[in-house]
Amino acid sequence: MASAPQAPTPGLAPPADLPDQVAAALREDIGSGDVTARLVPEDQRVRGRVVTREDAVLCGRPWAEETFRRLDPGIRLTWKATDGDRIAAGAVIFEIEGRARPILTGERTALNFLQLLCATATQASRFAAAVAGTGCTVIDTRKTIPGLRTAQKYAVRCGGGRNHRMGLYDQVLIKENHIAAAGSLTAAIAAARRAAQGVAVEVEVESLEELEEALGAGPDIVLLDDFSLEDLAAAVSLNRSRSNAAAPGGRRVALEASGSVSLETVRAIAATGVDFVSSGSLTKNVRAVDLSMRLDFG
Repeated sequence: MASAPQAPTPGLAPPADLPDQVAAALREDIGSGDVTARLVPEDQRVRGRVVTREDAVLCGRPWAEETFRRLDPGIRLTWKATDGDRIAAGAVIFEIEGRARPILTGERTALNFLQLLCATATQASRFAAAVAGTGCTVIDTRKTIPGLRTAQKYAVRCGGGRNHRMGLYDQVLIKENHIAAAGSLTAAIAAARRAAQGVAVEVEVESLEELEEALGAGPDIVLLDDFSLEDLAAAVSLNRSRSNAAAPGGRRVALEASGSVSLETVRAIAATGVDFVSSGSLTKNVRAVDLSMRLDFG
């Protein structure tokens, strides 16, 4: 079995930096104070609900909870679904009750997190569904919104995808400029083994000839960049035919396909037999899910 890209936070556990993300978002929005919320009496209470106007995969519940908790621990949220659940257009996601001022102050921040993360999870679920039954896994990239990487990678998992490396620190990914600096692909892999012991080593190749060299050098994963479907199939066949004695533990090198990946092309790519398909569109080409908060005063 091929080794998989690392998933730094397994399962659906929210990331450790979630409180920092929420604090930064509230600080950005509130600044010196919410001058509009002061139009509402300080003791005014309100009930409300957040509704989705379109089908989606829910993601972002811990961010919404943290937003309102920071503004007023007395605000009560009653959830009708949990992260990873499919929600239908018109469905109530959660009900909210408490003091009106902090609810109004936190509304946009909470919805911003929910809309973005639902969008990311929904996109990931579409890609995961597209490759179902092929034995291939859809994985994300580092093409995320700055400051929200762990949040979006959590959302990818909620949607049924898997995480590639979290950053530059937890996996080596050798690209053409690294190869040029090292002198050769083989030299770059050897240098990575010496310099970054204990982490997975991946190398990007752009041709079957480069793949031949890479397989002899023994990385954990080879990234096949912008290969045609015919060349992807040939790469899979070549990988299976090689002994790969240079690989750690003698295990088969995993193959990842990337480049020109879309919902329309991903199944055909997966069907070539590659282990993983990565796409930046899981996190960077998302459209916010349409959510609204409806409040009842009185």
